[in-house]
Amino acid sequence: MLATEDAPIPSPALLKVLDGAVDLHVHSGPSPFPRRLNHVEASYDAARINLRAILIKSHHHNTVMDLLAMRDLLKDAPTPAYGGVALNSEVGGVNPSAVAVAIQMGGRAVWGPTVSAGQHIRAHSHDDGFPTAGSNLEEREESIWAADGNVSAETVRVTQLVGEAGIMLSGGHLDAESMKALFATAKDNGVTRLLLHHPDFIVNASDGDVEEMLGYGAFVEHEMSMYHPDVPAPGFPISRLVDWIEKVGPERTVIDSDLGQLTNPLPVDGYIYVIQQLLDHGVAERDIRQMICRNTAFLLGLEETN
Repeated sequence: MLATEDAPIPSPALLKVLDGAVDLHVHSGPSPFPRRLNHVEASYDAARINLRAILIKSHHHNTVMDLLAMRDLLKDAPTPAYGGVALNSEVGGVNPSAVAVAIQMGGRAVWGPTVSAGQHIRAHSHDDGFPTAGSNLEEREESIWAADGNVSAETVRVTQLVGEAGIMLSGGHLDAESMKALFATAKDNGVTRLLLHHPDFIVNASDGDVEEMLGYGAFVEHEMSMYHPDVPAPGFPISRLVDWIEKVGPERTVIDSDLGQLTNPLPVDGYIYVIQQLLDHGVAERDIRQMICRNTAFLLGLEETN
C-alpha cells in the first residue's frame, strides 16, 4: 500500500523466515510526533510480509481508542492491530484509571513512562535527533516512586490491573533501578508478560541489571530502527545485536521495528533489512523465528505459533 518502487524486495527464503512475525513496536499515527503512516496503512504495510499482528505504541495517548475509532477502516485490513497505553504525563502518569480504561477497551499492553521518564528526559536534554511535537505538551517527569522512597501505591495498583488482565507490561524508558523495582512488583502481582526495551539505549542497563530483570521473567527487546542504515541515530552495527542475542539467548530476546516515524523506513523495510543481516551473520532461522514470532506472540497474548 505504501511501498515505493525502490522498496526492498525480500527473497522467498527471507519471506519464509518473516512469515507470521508479530511487531510489538509500531509508531503509526495519529500522534503529536510526525508519522509516516496511519494505523490502517500500517496494517496493509505489515501484510507485505504477512505479519501476524502489530501493536501500536504512542507516547501520548491510549491507542486502543484510535483503533476503535478506525474499526470500519480496519474491518477489512489484512493484519490485526492492537493497542495500549503509555504512562506519561498526558494520561496522568502512573495512573491506574488510565490503565483500567485501556484494559476495558481491549488494550494488550501498558508501557511504563517513556518521554516522561527522568532517564529519557536526561538522555534527550540536548538536540540528538529525537522527534519533538513542535509545541510544548506541558510534559512533566513521572516516577514509580512515592515520596517515602517506596514503590508508589499507584504503581502497585497498575501492576495488579495488568496482572489481572494477563497483558504485557513494558518498563518504558525508566532507569534500570526503577525498572527493576517495577518488574519485581509486577511479578509479585502476577504479571507474566514483561518487556525491557533497548537496554543499551536511554535505559543504559548494565549486564547485572539485565540479568536481574530476566530473573523476574522479562524479555529483552531490540529495535530494528537502531540497526537500519537509513536511521541516523544511534546507528548500531548489526554485530552488536548478534552479541546481545548470544548473551541473552533467543528464547528471551525480542526483535521488532520501532518504526513508523516520518523520516524513517517503513516498519516492514526494517524487518527485511535487519533480519536478512542476522541471517547473513549466521543467526539460525529457528532462533530468529523464536525472537520475532513466538516470543512476540506470547507477549501480545496470542496463542503459540510455529
